[in-house]
Amino acid sequence: MNEATLAFIRSHANDDVRQLALQGKKNPEVDMTYALDQIAGRQKARVKIPSWAANDDIMYPPHLSMEQCSSEATARYKAQIAGKGKRIVDLTAGFGVDMAFMSVNFTEAVHVEQQAALCAISSANYACLGLQHINVVCNDGVAYLHQMAHADLIFIDPARRNEHGGRTYGIADCTPNVLELIDEMLEKADRVMIKLSPMLDWQKAVLDIGNVSEVHIVSVANECKELLLVVDWKVQNLKVFCVNDGQVFSYTSNDEIRNFYQQPSNPRYLYEPNASVMKAGCFQLIAQRFGISQPDKNSHLFLSEQIIPDFPGRGFVIERTCTMNKRELKTGLTGISQANIAVRNFPLSVADLRKRLKLKDGGEIYIFATTSAEKGHLLLVCRKIS
Repeated sequence: MNEATLAFIRSHANDDVRQLALQGKKNPEVDMTYALDQIAGRQKARVKIPSWAANDDIMYPPHLSMEQCSSEATARYKAQIAGKGKRIVDLTAGFGVDMAFMSVNFTEAVHVEQQAALCAISSANYACLGLQHINVVCNDGVAYLHQMAHADLIFIDPARRNEHGGRTYGIADCTPNVLELIDEMLEKADRVMIKLSPMLDWQKAVLDIGNVSEVHIVSVANECKELLLVVDWKVQNLKVFCVNDGQVFSYTSNDEIRNFYQQPSNPRYLYEPNASVMKAGCFQLIAQRFGISQPDKNSHLFLSEQIIPDFPGRGFVIERTCTMNKRELKTGLTGISQANIAVRNFPLSVADLRKRLKLKDGGEIYIFATTSAEKGHLLLVCRKIS
């Protein structure tokens, strides 16, 4: 990188990359492709990998690799799962965000990536981060697996794009196919951590892969980002962890699930599970664990007479309840001109319900439309618990 390119990156750090791309001919001495990758990468890293964005020496890859890499929040969580050990191997290391955070508590780390450009960038970044114990190997991950020495942990994040660049989600459709490699990985490591698409049916994935001891459904800002499976030979019972911004709700396959609690006669609070709990589908267990109930078994909302400070999701104070009867609607929506609307087990979409209620979007009021086993279609008018 010459001085002109470095100066261009520094002077345009906050500018629109698309507009800068049009200025290429005005700056012939600037390596514009590299400069734009660095500017765009750092701008994205401010949100996605903030500790790296604060380091001026970090280099960034082209757009696609930045899109595909893990966020700092999810990488730090994977580091907790990885724990401590002598040797960790990442067979699909990419840009190296996961490896940088997971490797901290390991004596030796091996970063395997087949793209030479990404290997060069990662090597430089590890050096400036003081991670000298990471050995970058430019090789195909499967080829490396066949000849690698034993490790405490193998991490693998199969590519979820086909040869045409289209997205894939099924385990067998990803590259490499971990279903074909799982036995060999377990021979070469004590544990295997697999990162999969959050779109997958996690229960089917557990059955397909086998020997899964832990499932981690990881959300950031209530958006499901990753499905992580930990595989080993010592499975006793499956543990499921629903994670959202550091809050964890966990259970095991041996937890006894009893009947739903009876609905409270005078519910004062409504609770909406976070994205990870929704993905896990453990609604009966939530009801049992917190002593609360759903208006109906398919509502995926919970009602309570008491505040639940550690509920894995959002809590609301119920101010009014009404049916879809015109007279009740008129009373229930008096003084309300805008609201945030959500539907759960309800025959209308959000758009259709908003149109029918004639309410603008936003504001401090939240309306949950659902169906009660006893009262039929209901609107619960709420405010967030402060």
